[in-house]
Amino acid sequence: MTDAVRTDVRSNGRRAGGETAEQAVPELTVSGLTVKFAGLTALDSVDFTVAPGSLHALIGPNGAGKSTCFNVLSGVYRATTGSVRLGGAELTALSPHRIAALGVARTFQNIALSPRLSTADNLMLGRHRLTRTGFVSAGLRLPAGRREERRHRERVREIAEFVGIEAYLATPAGLLPYGVQKRVELARALCLEPRLLLLDEPVAGMNGGERRQMAALLRQVRTGLGLSILLVEHDMDMVARLADEVTVLDFGKRIATGPPAEIQRDPEVIRAYLGTSAADQPAPAEAEAGDDEKNEGRDR
Repeated sequence: MTDAVRTDVRSNGRRAGGETAEQAVPELTVSGLTVKFAGLTALDSVDFTVAPGSLHALIGPNGAGKSTCFNVLSGVYRATTGSVRLGGAELTALSPHRIAALGVARTFQNIALSPRLSTADNLMLGRHRLTRTGFVSAGLRLPAGRREERRHRERVREIAEFVGIEAYLATPAGLLPYGVQKRVELARALCLEPRLLLLDEPVAGMNGGERRQMAALLRQVRTGLGLSILLVEHDMDMVARLADEVTVLDFGKRIATGPPAEIQRDPEVIRAYLGTSAADQPAPAEAEAGDDEKNEGRDR
C-alpha cells in the first residue's frame, strides 16, 4: 500500500500547469521574517530554507518563536515584514485555506481532532480541499457526488493503512489512545496530499515506544512520499536522527543553521539550551590546574 500512497501523492502533484513530480515539491524560503505584537518582537529577521524533499527541524527554548513561525507559515498570523515563498508563491498575504490549497498541511502540538467523529470522518475532513463536487450534488447524494465520496473514502483507507491506524477507522477519535490520536492527526494532514508538511511537536506527550514508532513513521513519510517536512520538536535525539538541517531560534532570532551534528556542538546553541556557553567552560586539564592553584593558595 505504500506504493499506492506514493503514486497518488505524486500524481496529485501534476497540477494544471503540467508540473513534474519534482516541481510538485517546491523549496520553502523564509527571508527576513519579522513578527511584532503590540511592540513585542516575536520573530526578528528570521531566515531559513527547506530544501525540496528534506526534513528541516526548527528548534529552540520555550518562547523562542517557533510556534509564531508556524502560525505565519500556515496563515494564522500575519508577518510584520519579510517574505515566505513556497516555490513561486508568496504566502504572507494569503489566508489559511489558500495556503492549504497550495499543498501546505499542518499538525498541532495539542490534538485538534473532532472527538465524536469516527477516525474515518476525521480523515475525510483532510480531503475537503480536494473535493470537486458542488454543494447541491453532495447534499442531494447525486451519482457524481457519491462516486467522488467513494474515491475519497478509498484514499482515506489507503492513508490509514500507510500510517498504521486502519483498525481504528470506525472508532470515535475521542476514544483512541493518545499515541494513536497523534497518528490520526498526521494521517489527516497527509489526506490533504501536501507538498509541505508542518509538524508541531508530533511526539509531545508520548512514551518511549510511541516516540520510536512515530520517528520511524516520519522517516517513512519523508522517503516514501517525497514530501518536504518542517518539524518543531524538543526531542533532540529524534531531531538528530531525522533532520537533514536544523535551524535554532532564541528570543525570536535565528542563532544557528546547519546539520544536526554541527548544531549540537555550536556554542550559541549550547548557551541557549543550557544557559552557559561551552566556550566559558574550562577544559578538564585547565579546571584541574585551577583547582591546584586554589589549593596552593589555601596552603600558603
